Amino acid sequence: MNHMDTDSHTKTLYREMGISREVYEYGEAVIRRLQERFEQIDRTTEYNQLKVLRAMQKNQVSEACLLGTTGYGYNDLGRDTLESVYADVFHTEDALVRPQITCGTHALALALMSNLRPGDELLSPVGKPYDTLEEVIGIRPSKGSLAEYGVTYRQVDLLEDGSFDYEGIRRNINERTRLVTIQRSKGYQTRPTLSVERIGELIDFVKKRKPDVICMVDNCYGEFVEEREPGDVGADMVVGSLIKNPGGGLAPIGGYIAGKRECVENAAFRLTSPGLGKEVGASLGILKDFYQGLFLAPSVTAGALKGAVFAANVYEGLGFPVVPDGSESRHDIIQAVTFGQPEGVIAFCRGIQSAAPVDSHVTPEPWDMPGYDAKVIMAAGAFVSGSSIELSADGPIKPPYAVYFQGGLTWHHAKFGILKSLQSLMDAGLVERGALL
Repeated sequence: MNHMDTDSHTKTLYREMGISREVYEYGEAVIRRLQERFEQIDRTTEYNQLKVLRAMQKNQVSEACLLGTTGYGYNDLGRDTLESVYADVFHTEDALVRPQITCGTHALALALMSNLRPGDELLSPVGKPYDTLEEVIGIRPSKGSLAEYGVTYRQVDLLEDGSFDYEGIRRNINERTRLVTIQRSKGYQTRPTLSVERIGELIDFVKKRKPDVICMVDNCYGEFVEEREPGDVGADMVVGSLIKNPGGGLAPIGGYIAGKRECVENAAFRLTSPGLGKEVGASLGILKDFYQGLFLAPSVTAGALKGAVFAANVYEGLGFPVVPDGSESRHDIIQAVTFGQPEGVIAFCRGIQSAAPVDSHVTPEPWDMPGYDAKVIMAAGAFVSGSSIELSADGPIKPPYAVYFQGGLTWHHAKFGILKSLQSLMDAGLVERGALL
């Protein structure tokens, strides 16, 4: 089969899978303009792939590491080696990487609750944290929140242009400030994602004001997007979920906390029990997925990142506000698109769902999801339930009615998902056919 035949058959498949000629040709025109961006992403991926491989070789990962344990999990070679690999990848003193950490919110709550004590104060210098952390902190009352344990909270919003309010941060750091939480990604906001460089500048400022403060970075969606990670710029804890970037689409559950040895040890004692810490916690036969997922993570992240860049350029070209915009540098895999009406968010998510390998026949609806203050619609036909490194999209049904797209285990699947989202908007009458010409 020659090149022309392959192109023809590919176009036929797109048509048979619901993509109109106008949508397909519009997408191809966008891709032709992105080749230089994609080549830069590939260069970063190559560096990160070598970084992960070197960490695995340095720690002598062996076949025995893939087997796992049951029961108490004493002397789990694979678990302990994996945590050393993570510490080397993120350039930290230690790491806690466990299937007993159920999700990203749990990992963040664990890091906070294990390193804060009654009377301490938590400061967010980057504005409101992600919705699910509001109940962890006690911004919205909830059982077991930090507020119930006597931990207070302060927040300094970003300035209008997205820069740090250094004067406000200086005023709010006091003798009770124990931990500063820095959310790298935007959450359900349309602010810029923080680059590792900017995170480093903020940590440096905070440490000069109060050297003993713990700086924690919520690294969700940011792993392997850049060559550096927050551990390279002074973060005391770097926290994330294994069903996002570092799990490579294979990890079925889990989270990680990498950082200073004392901070990680505190988290381990909170996760299990005082006196037990990292010594217990069986890996239950899923270590191979953790190792192989981490090995694949740089390439999987690259596919998702190309999809995000593609989405930004597709929707920016149609006049929709997008964050980041189509040309600016990227620091996570999330792409926000603002539609200004709930119908746009819903149509987008339904298009993404229809592109999924699992449950493509399901129609997502907004619902009252635990941890959120408004109805949320989520599209995710994933091999791992809720895995947002896989093709997915979600958003709260509230102003400004923005959708947040992320993931795609391969670039070509991410591309197909974006084309299906655009097709869904066209079919719903929210994008005019003439706008694509």
